[in-house]
Amino acid sequence: MKIIIVGAGIIGVSTAWHLLELGHEVTVVDRQADAAMETSFANAGQISVSYCEPWANREAPLKALKWMFRDDAPLLFRPRLDWQQWRWSLLFLGQCNDAAFERNVQQLVALGAYSHAALKDVVSATGIDYQRLERGIAHYYTDQKSFDAAGDAAALMRRYGVARQVVSKDELLKIEPALASFSHRIVGGTFTASDESGDARLFTQALAQRCRARGAEFVFGHDVVQLNQRQGAIDSIAIQARPISTGAESASKAMRTLTADQFVIACGSYSAPLLRTVGVDLPIYPGKGYSASFKIKRPEAAPMVSTIDDEMKIAISRLGDRLRVAGTIEVGGYDLSLNSRVARARCQMLSDRIEAVLPGVCDTRNEEQGGDPQYWTGLRPATPTNIPYIGQTKLHKLWVNAGHGTLGWTHGAGSGKALAELMNGQKPAMQFKFLGVN
Repeated sequence: MKIIIVGAGIIGVSTAWHLLELGHEVTVVDRQADAAMETSFANAGQISVSYCEPWANREAPLKALKWMFRDDAPLLFRPRLDWQQWRWSLLFLGQCNDAAFERNVQQLVALGAYSHAALKDVVSATGIDYQRLERGIAHYYTDQKSFDAAGDAAALMRRYGVARQVVSKDELLKIEPALASFSHRIVGGTFTASDESGDARLFTQALAQRCRARGAEFVFGHDVVQLNQRQGAIDSIAIQARPISTGAESASKAMRTLTADQFVIACGSYSAPLLRTVGVDLPIYPGKGYSASFKIKRPEAAPMVSTIDDEMKIAISRLGDRLRVAGTIEVGGYDLSLNSRVARARCQMLSDRIEAVLPGVCDTRNEEQGGDPQYWTGLRPATPTNIPYIGQTKLHKLWVNAGHGTLGWTHGAGSGKALAELMNGQKPAMQFKFLGVN
């Protein structure tokens, strides 16, 4: 089959790779100049099967309410006159109970384990180097009540096959000695040795190059203007080159139509509004996340194990000669600004926290002080359950692979493989509720 994929992030490129593996002809369309230039560009870097936990839990509503007036809050809800935001929020609240939490965890872990195996297969087949560290993921707690509850979360993960272990502070410091200077705040932690970390952008761009070498076509720098449907099916898409001038005439000349046998929408948070133009309404809403990448000044003191800071809900990963710190969720629309008051506060929080946890290890100075911090923000395509939509829509020939929230890197390889198998008439070997599959 000839298949067009809209979106060249980790999800879209992984889908392309696995479709090529099955012998299909693939074209990938993306508005950016290269793969992985949006949500996959500078995420936390964690392959965290052990932390496949949905945002929605019984404590989330009260925390969100408490944090509403804190610019640097881990979860910040910014109300807008946007029906989609309020609908998503109501559906999210409906998932904030123990039964839904466990049900959602089961599916997320199943996809995570399947995806981790798929990633290992791709790396083995391609030899892609993406600053990979197979040192596990440690999760440290600074609050005794939260640490006490960690045992239940770890037991739930073990029930579904993830070896997440509760460890004492001393055990945690043996796993990652770099946390010693912050040990006076740590009360304990959890650790999963099978998890890993690496740069999602490097991996995705290298995989895109290998897809191209196998015959895939990448059409970069083009917006999808329209999905063209006929008799209940999508038969083509209209795309338009991003104009290099402001003239309407030059933009019009650059528009063209692409036809295919099947179409995949995998453009993250922008999947939902694009799908709604043809009557496919999925509750995917953007959660704005932030990251900062700091130059490591003292490599001998920098962590080798990727970590999660429970208090601030951030992840810390070593990527070559830089330390990536990422986290926070801001539910407030499609704004990607880094210059607003809220954005500046959230970026400052990342700098301040790294300096508190790993004092003097990184260059956290701002540009005015002579530093070179690389701040970034991206829109995480969130569903109320955190479970992505993978499968066939109600329109013939139209498929979707979107809604991965904060777990796009963790779930990317497996989501691509699973959708490719579905499109090839196969059933993926995992317990997961795929869209359009009974």
